[in-house]
Amino acid sequence: MQNEDYTAKNIKVLEGLEHVRKRPSMYIGSTNERGLHHLVFEVVDNSIDEAMAGHCTEINIILHKDSTVTVIDNGRGIPVDIHPSLGISGVEVALTKLNAGGKFDGKAYHVSGGLHGVGVSVVNALSEKLYVKIVRDNEVYEQEFVRGKAQYPLRKKELTTGGKSGTEITFKPDSLIFETLKFDPSIIKPKLKELAYLNSGLKITFTDETAGIAADSAASIAAGIAADIAASIAAGGTTDIAAGGTTDIATDITTSITEVYFSTNGIKDFIKELHSEQQVLPEKVIYMKKEAENFFLEIALQYNSGFATDIKSFVNNICTIDGGTHESGFKTALTRLLNDQANQLKLLKNGLPLSGDDVREGLTAIINLRIINPQFEGQTKTRLGNSEVKNLVYEAIKEKLTVYFDHNVEDLKQIIKKSIIAHNARIAAKKARELVRRKNSLDFTGRLPGKLADCSTNDPGIAEIYIVEGESAGGSAKQGRDRGFQAILPLRGKILNVERATLSNALANQEIKNLIISLGCGVLEEFAAEKLRYHKVIIMTDADVDGAHIRTLLLTFFFRYMRPLIDDGYLYIAQPPLYKIKSNKKIYFAFSDEELKRTLSQIQEKTEIQRYKGLGEMDAIQLWETTMDPARRVILRVTIGEAERANNLFDILMGKNVEPRKKFIEDHAREVVNLDI
Repeated sequence: MQNEDYTAKNIKVLEGLEHVRKRPSMYIGSTNERGLHHLVFEVVDNSIDEAMAGHCTEINIILHKDSTVTVIDNGRGIPVDIHPSLGISGVEVALTKLNAGGKFDGKAYHVSGGLHGVGVSVVNALSEKLYVKIVRDNEVYEQEFVRGKAQYPLRKKELTTGGKSGTEITFKPDSLIFETLKFDPSIIKPKLKELAYLNSGLKITFTDETAGIAADSAASIAAGIAADIAASIAAGGTTDIAAGGTTDIATDITTSITEVYFSTNGIKDFIKELHSEQQVLPEKVIYMKKEAENFFLEIALQYNSGFATDIKSFVNNICTIDGGTHESGFKTALTRLLNDQANQLKLLKNGLPLSGDDVREGLTAIINLRIINPQFEGQTKTRLGNSEVKNLVYEAIKEKLTVYFDHNVEDLKQIIKKSIIAHNARIAAKKARELVRRKNSLDFTGRLPGKLADCSTNDPGIAEIYIVEGESAGGSAKQGRDRGFQAILPLRGKILNVERATLSNALANQEIKNLIISLGCGVLEEFAAEKLRYHKVIIMTDADVDGAHIRTLLLTFFFRYMRPLIDDGYLYIAQPPLYKIKSNKKIYFAFSDEELKRTLSQIQEKTEIQRYKGLGEMDAIQLWETTMDPARRVILRVTIGEAERANNLFDILMGKNVEPRKKFIEDHAREVVNLDI
């Protein structure tokens, strides 16, 4: 051992914000697209804290063409006076010192959602440039920073404001830190809309100045998206756009955007939007509110005709996607109350209690909680841990909901009736699964489907499976693949639309059984990610109407039966070429009409163009080179940016009700046809 090589001189002290720049992922999660957008939300959260404190009514967010972002609010403005111990202005303290802010003593802010003084200073540290302007006491102040370091002390500008106050921050993320500097409005807008619902009366304006220049870079992708939407509408289905959570591509890539988010009725309007295309029970959203010292709780809930449960919970405007004690209190109160009421009304004939799953089937609920000193589990704040909150929420729900049901007995009876139907269906589904297992339809003992051409590796981390449309394409894929890590499962025709089928019918469908057995991870509540045999599940269908419809049916199946597969990033969509261009013995491939035009403009010789109607038209070598070779292929990961919108779209476009589907097609077909790219 050579301890003499490790002395005090080897210990590096990172001053100020140096540690943030050295280890950015510790503070924002990652340096990819997700971390980039986290910067915007951290600055916005500071303005939201001002709104929760009652000092801010307007927030403006602007995306500029040079990858800079501006956030302006009309709050009190960051303090500009000199800090008594640090000798610098409050503005510079907030922007250059970690764990510094006005949210610790509980006086300036009773509740807050920021990173306890870390947020805005981290944004400063990870920005190439940051400019802050403060308006306080009829005076305007400004300061500039470069990679977290002040370029001059806070200085007063000559301009006076006539009584206004607020904070303006403009920052440009550092290209030395982030993998990309391109902001995606489809990531930002849902968050802003959500914040407007959670803070009724707050006006949030979003302006995207980059939309006009996005057309050139997005044209190739947009062409494929437009074709998918058009094909899907023609087929009566939805597309991977639904799973990704955006359908306004025409607006996003051709025009500048200015959108205003404002809600008078807050989370009640939130529920109404989520249920805008669905049958609901009761007709009006159930709303309840409880306020006490340092405790504010409001809950809105309503049932729909679907089967999925959607509970969105927030603590101090932070979305707690993993739930926590506030969700536990709500669920427990709802289950016990409905069981007690059902027993009093003598509606439970078999005497069995309703489970939590029974009473929550088809439920959409928003829980908006504000408390002082929330205890979040983990740096990402996805789960609330305050033990006392569970009982507080439980008692509040029990009290308020009892009063509501006392005055709305028919609503109570209808909700209990729906829960009983869910209870009976759950028992029937359990029996159906047991019956299917007894017939070896879901036999996971190693007997894989005969159609599956499996790979040789046993490592799921490198294994991938292509779900291929048609026997012909399946044959080419089997010949062209790398047998070491690529498996091929061909499909015959279109799989069952699970949105309209019962669980027993879905599990009896041969193509679905082959798919479930091949993946090995089970479905629904029995889904086990650790048993998944491939960590890349790739849908590969033709670039036509039928291909889009088959992809839609598969996405519907995965969304309803294997949702964690999407949440964990295991589901992908292959991107086969649309055209083959032959010129002077050279072969080119184009993946969109726009790319075809660009390719043809660069070729001077005579060309032959082939439009691929299906995967089966490509031989094994072409399929490998264009679509399956990891070194050259393009595959799209399926994500759920707006889970609620995806859920509603699947219900509308793939469900039993014709009228909502007809209306959606009438509303959206025109914008697809008019898409100019």
